[in-house]
Amino acid sequence: MGRARAVTLCLLTALALSGCMRHPVPVASVAPHSDLDAMAYGGRPGAAPSAYRGAPPSAYAAPVVYAAAPPVVHDPAYRLDAGDRLRIVVYGQEGLTNTYLVDAGGHITMPLIGSVAARGRTPAELAAAIAAKLRNGYIREPYVAAEIEAYRPFFILGEVVAPGQYPFVPNMTVESAVAIAGGFSPRAKRDTVTVTHTDARGTVRLVVPATTSLSPGDTVVVGERWF
Repeated sequence: MGRARAVTLCLLTALALSGCMRHPVPVASVAPHSDLDAMAYGGRPGAAPSAYRGAPPSAYAAPVVYAAAPPVVHDPAYRLDAGDRLRIVVYGQEGLTNTYLVDAGGHITMPLIGSVAARGRTPAELAAAIAAKLRNGYIREPYVAAEIEAYRPFFILGEVVAPGQYPFVPNMTVESAVAIAGGFSPRAKRDTVTVTHTDARGTVRLVVPATTSLSPGDTVVVGERWF
């Protein structure tokens, strides 16, 4: 009887030890959020979820780093012209708040007040003109804001890989314009280019170095070298 009890005890001990020797299986109690979810709700992007225990390091996703784009600063003294796209906000008036394009005649067209001259005006001056028209029989005290949503395009011609019309971005130089157009062709003259610029004072054509800053609507002509 004592021998049978001893054998039973040994078997139970062996079973218990064999259970302890098993490797733990990774278990996730909560599904991990994406990095965007973590950013939206205040978590740390890219952090591995603490609920995963027992999994090898390779099972965790690599952290993702998001680089913030530098803010675009628009020149408040910029003069509008055909091709500029504007965001006009009339506070409290959803039917008037919208995106408007300056047409070939230099105007924008809005509900209620119709055509408003934009060419040659700054965004602040245009906002004041819109407010004056709205005040004339439509809205007692209109509050209007105008900002540039997209500048009119620039043009690049001559000895570049892909001449044509391209969207203008702030702080653009001749060098960056050439890069957007695919770079210089093998025959290009690279030290200077010809830039045609038009503003309220008229049109000028200048030969400038490649580091020169450009304005919306400028036309760049890359010449051909002779040797």
